[in-house]
Amino acid sequence: MEIAVEKVCEFILRARALDVKEGLTDPDSGSNPIDDGARDVLVGGTDDATEEELREMIAGLNDDERPELLALVYIGRNDLEPEEWADAVRLAREREAAGTNAADYLLGIPNVGDLLDEGLAALGLSCAP
Repeated sequence: MEIAVEKVCEFILRARALDVKEGLTDPDSGSNPIDDGARDVLVGGTDDATEEELREMIAGLNDDERPELLALVYIGRNDLEPEEWADAVRLAREREAAGTNAADYLLGIPNVGDLLDEGLAALGLSCAP
């Protein structure tokens, strides 16, 4: 695997932070976080740059790493078996060549962090220290 496990783990961490964001949960938000129990922290569309950071991380991956990140998702959601790693990477490359935007694709998958974690585990890798 060309992509460093540490890069995948960083992506997982940020993706999980993005997953906990919700839509508008406090329509009568106070001007002071204490007034609304700090619920605004969980609202998407605030000053949180997590999605942009994830997009930048994906854009910063090279032509070998990006398809492997996608391939980990395929393995993690059981589209392909770990033994089919080369096929998963090939499929990811084909989808990219066909115009699939990796960032849009990955960020559009619910619980993408969990799928990546499961993909790593299926390959015998882990984010645990």
